[in-house]
Amino acid sequence: MNVKIAPRWKDLIGAEFEKPYFEQLAAFVKQEYATRQVFPAGKNIFRAFDKCDPDDLKVVIIGQDPYHGVGQANGLCFSVNDGVQFPPSLVNIFQEVNADTGTPVPQSGNLDRWAEQGVLLLNAVLTVRAHEATSHAGKGWEQFTDAVVQAIARQKQGIVYMLWGSYAQRKASMVDPQRNCILKTVHPSPLSAYRGFFGCRHFSQANQYLQSIGRTPIRW
Repeated sequence: MNVKIAPRWKDLIGAEFEKPYFEQLAAFVKQEYATRQVFPAGKNIFRAFDKCDPDDLKVVIIGQDPYHGVGQANGLCFSVNDGVQFPPSLVNIFQEVNADTGTPVPQSGNLDRWAEQGVLLLNAVLTVRAHEATSHAGKGWEQFTDAVVQAIARQKQGIVYMLWGSYAQRKASMVDPQRNCILKTVHPSPLSAYRGFFGCRHFSQANQYLQSIGRTPIRW
């Protein structure tokens, strides 16, 4: 299958696109886009890879699946385009960034600025039907994003993994904690944020770790 993805990422994970499970996944996704309202826009399915060069990779944040409201999902987990109202999880993320680092809550929820500094904002599932959360779960995306994390873990060290909620934390077993920094807490959704996301201080911890290994911190 011919998937349009940034060339350096294709070097890392291109073999996945030729595997039978991905062929089946691609057929399912194509049919869904043809017959349903699906997010994000087709051109943005792999946008997380386009915005974050693997040679610059510093942080991996794993989301669950894209926002399922109209006009929200833009291909980066937790991110929305300029001018789009912040979804509740993003409100809570910015609140924790502010409390943790002092960075003011921004005017825009577009997280391209994080991605361009080396933050891979990857959902575990890359597509979703409108208004139907997790509707594309169990179709093959999880196997693909597992392979992404495994490829990163094999070839890179000194990476911060921010794993929020059980969906993301399943990927922790693929990463060597001796060679990387693994940060875990509950999901930032309103259902769970008060059970540990607020006060987790992941953003300052990530930067402390990056600086400890001689890398430039992220401007959150």
